[in-house]
Amino acid sequence: MKVGIVGAGLVGATAAYALTLRDSCSEVVLVDQDTERARAEALDIAHASPISHGARVSSGDYPDLSGSRVVMIAAGANQKPGEGRLELLDRNAAIFRMVIPQVAQHAPGAVLLIATNPVDALTDLTVRLAPDHAVMGSGTVLDSARLRYLIAQRARVDATNVHAYVLGEHGDSEVIAWSTATVAGLPVAEFMRARGLPWTPEIRAEIEAGTRDAAASIIGGKRATYYGIGAALARITERVLGDRRAVLTVSAPTPEYGVSLSVPRIVASGGIEASILPQLTDDEKAALERSAAVLRETLARVE
Repeated sequence: MKVGIVGAGLVGATAAYALTLRDSCSEVVLVDQDTERARAEALDIAHASPISHGARVSSGDYPDLSGSRVVMIAAGANQKPGEGRLELLDRNAAIFRMVIPQVAQHAPGAVLLIATNPVDALTDLTVRLAPDHAVMGSGTVLDSARLRYLIAQRARVDATNVHAYVLGEHGDSEVIAWSTATVAGLPVAEFMRARGLPWTPEIRAEIEAGTRDAAASIIGGKRATYYGIGAALARITERVLGDRRAVLTVSAPTPEYGVSLSVPRIVASGGIEASILPQLTDDEKAALERSAAVLRETLARVE
């Protein structure tokens, strides 16, 4: 199973490394306008292959994406310290208008997985530029992982035992769906009470802030985020390659809101098999509508 990655910067290369270490696929091809960077990243990752799972890792050009089951798009300008995701839009939309038609031409039938920010708007743009392809964005898969990690710290459990979703925009207007969050099958507040652990509005607010501000905190300290999103991209890709029908909060066009945003979706070999709108409180519904309104304004700017 072959995976193509367009954009050999920190996110694209880390995703390729994660795919190699996790035995996600049999072949990875890196494509970048900076061909020397793509060659060097591919060679470095390839050296990890003999001591992991033996995947073939190489670099190439758009024709080398032929036969890919999934093509990740990680090409674009980097987010600068203090810069909002939406401020990246004009620069990255211009890049996508050059990149996506070439990917669509050389990788027919591939599922296109968008990682570049602002991911929701660029997912919508990709749907328009590659109408014959299944398209999804990485959405709030990473945000949801951050939320689960922070809840798990407070609950003193393995984070895999926490289920919680961040919905809407991958950005400042994202919505934390507390009403659906559980630990070991119990609502978070009930689990904390059963374990004799503190759970107050202040703790909840701290977790919300930690989830929303994680990217800014990391960018402020090391100028970029790539490990978390690289692992998230590998996980999404595996679910497509393995036809796993996993429930992930990827971004895709959502008719109910008129824009691409993240809700729980079943991810399988053909891309998104179904979307599930969870039962939310009235406050959460209102927050999700506000998030969609932000994204509709962004989409109008793209158009």
